[in-house]
Amino acid sequence: MKGYMYILLCSDGSYYTGSTTNLERRLAQHQNAEGAKHTKKRLPVMLIYYEEYQRIDDAFYREKQVQGWNRNKKEALINGETNLLPELAIAYRDLKD
Repeated sequence: MKGYMYILLCSDGSYYTGSTTNLERRLAQHQNAEGAKHTKKRLPVMLIYYEEYQRIDDAFYREKQVQGWNRNKKEALINGETNLLPELAIAYRDLKD
């Protein structure tokens, strides 16, 4: 079953990352406050990015991966600046003076 990983921009400027088998239905659920607690309190939301996968478990795996990213890394993905992703993955503790 096909799946999607998606990122929503919430009214307070925060991002919400999720996965689903039906992107249109899930977006409608979020807009109707039937989605996650995070989006219920931050309506309206806007779909700003998504990726399509052949299997929902791949979309779910990608959701969990992207959820762990900081804001700058998510914004690089959203803006198509994939060349920046490796640099943004470096932990501050690993940087040398």
